[in-house]
Amino acid sequence: MRSAPVIKICGLSTLPVLEAALDARADMVGFVFFPKSPRHIDLATARALGQAVRGRAQKVALSVDADDALLAGIIAALAPDLLQLHGHETPERVAAVKNKFGLPVMKVLPVATAADLAAVAAYDKIADRLLFDAKPPPGARHPGGNGLSFDWRLIENLDPAVPAMLSGGLDPANVASAIALTGMAGVDVSSGVESAPGVKDVAKIAAFIKNARAAYAALAVPARSRV
Repeated sequence: MRSAPVIKICGLSTLPVLEAALDARADMVGFVFFPKSPRHIDLATARALGQAVRGRAQKVALSVDADDALLAGIIAALAPDLLQLHGHETPERVAAVKNKFGLPVMKVLPVATAADLAAVAAYDKIADRLLFDAKPPPGARHPGGNGLSFDWRLIENLDPAVPAMLSGGLDPANVASAIALTGMAGVDVSSGVESAPGVKDVAKIAAFIKNARAAYAALAVPARSRV
């Protein structure tokens, strides 16, 4: 399903960096609730950052195999627009989360080979969005934010029933080529705009958004008129 382009900056944890992402006109700002991640924030921080967004972007709450109690706490603190489920949540669990909390859900699907895309059929009638991320290596502490990419050609002609986004190994230098190759109407970055794990670089955030916007603008122009 093709939709309006969406640019998401994930793993935000401080007010100055959040403001930088908002000033650069990110469409979505993501907050991580996973203690093993260097981007994890507590509920008090989430409340303060969520209030600072003030409707300038959609707020996304990322969790990993969270139970209902944790999700309820996250929702109470952040008031997210979208729940991002980044663990091993089954289609049944995705449906249960949607039904219980009444919020749209984006399910992350890890990709390494074409066989991994079989999961699309199980989720694209249930989730409101899909996000394709690189499958973490065996033994990885984090399901995402590892700075790894996958072969983008695997999703080049993919058109799920719901809007889809690309993540994994994106940065300011490669986001335009990723958009041009896949045609994905959404990109999501975290480690690719950092100077160290969990430390966002405001210049990289601005460059990522600028380059992604330019790539989407180029896609919108008919090929003949680009010559």
